[in-house]
Amino acid sequence: MSEASLLSPSSLKREVRQRARILHVVSCLGMGGTEHGLLKVINGLGHERFEHRICVVRTLDKDFARRMTSVELYEVGSGNAGLQFPLLRLASIMKAYRPHVVHTRNFGALEGIPASRVAGVPVAIHSEHGYELETVAGLPLRRRVMCRALFGMADAVFTVTENLRAYHAAQSWTPEQRLRVIYNGVDLETFTPSRTTAEETRHRYCIPADRIVIGSVGRLVPIKNQATLLRAAEMLAENGCPIHVVLVGDGKEAPALKKQAAESAALQGRVTFAGTSDRVSDLLSAMDIFVLPSISEGMSNTILEAMATALPVVVSRTGGNPELVDEGRSGYLFRPTDPRSLAGALGRLVQSEELRRGFGESAREAVVARFSLSGMIQRYDNLYRELMSVRNIRVDI
Repeated sequence: MSEASLLSPSSLKREVRQRARILHVVSCLGMGGTEHGLLKVINGLGHERFEHRICVVRTLDKDFARRMTSVELYEVGSGNAGLQFPLLRLASIMKAYRPHVVHTRNFGALEGIPASRVAGVPVAIHSEHGYELETVAGLPLRRRVMCRALFGMADAVFTVTENLRAYHAAQSWTPEQRLRVIYNGVDLETFTPSRTTAEETRHRYCIPADRIVIGSVGRLVPIKNQATLLRAAEMLAENGCPIHVVLVGDGKEAPALKKQAAESAALQGRVTFAGTSDRVSDLLSAMDIFVLPSISEGMSNTILEAMATALPVVVSRTGGNPELVDEGRSGYLFRPTDPRSLAGALGRLVQSEELRRGFGESAREAVVARFSLSGMIQRYDNLYRELMSVRNIRVDI
């Protein structure tokens, strides 16, 4: 972004009286859950009281960027492998833009915290939104030391689950009370049960009306572990259960998963690969049961979206999943990578429409009570207001 595209000093002075300027710093910007969560926050807070800009430290998906017309973007790094620490480039952007708040997300953007201090930004916030497969068992020592130092520079650090808070507090040798928790939220109007949508979507994907649809939404990558779901579905199909599996998403595991489904006699004609879709709410409506078989999770937006759609959920007992699911009331938890455990939980739901309906109603009620999008937006709003007030920043919010 050229210097000419930045606001002039005189316009910046007017902006101080009108809106709070937030610079969101992320490592990558693409189609993942963290990125979609960021856009929820930006759109939810709106542009009347806040001005939002996004700074991408490493990788920017160009197709995704072209669709983002309401938020200006900066790109300071590259997609090349290896250590990058563009602190001075970040600080330069911050000095020119003069944000009131810098909010960095996940370890890959953590250098935004010292950059904000170099640039004299009043408020610096860092948040952690999930796990990486290679660090589930613990962070490398170098990262632990960096987190310890840079968390200490921030005015606030938060995670999206209690499980993540305990993990990052322990890994960074930070007192747990120093980290806050802000749960994700889901749009209850977009994600809502609809019989008409369910019938239309099943017809579109040629799914027989007499089948119980077991679905999952997520990137087809190793940590999401859809292979375990296919193995569990195979067990059910071999026992005569009238099931059909729908996998929504794409990724490097897609060829292996398609091969697994094709080589199973029991799953012939019983698996639909829907690919990446911008109609996830329609696909969820077409499901009878939702499964998330991840090896590890931070806080899954797709679990919340499925629950909001009044689906019973069966998810792996890992990460933040147990904080979302009331076992035996809104769904079941199973041991990660254990297809027999998953098949047992699914079998109970496949055999009982009454159980599916009851779990689904409880799931919807839980999301309305604890995980609404409006509640999440209000918590972000409160955090930004609180920290700006501490720094005596006066803006019209």
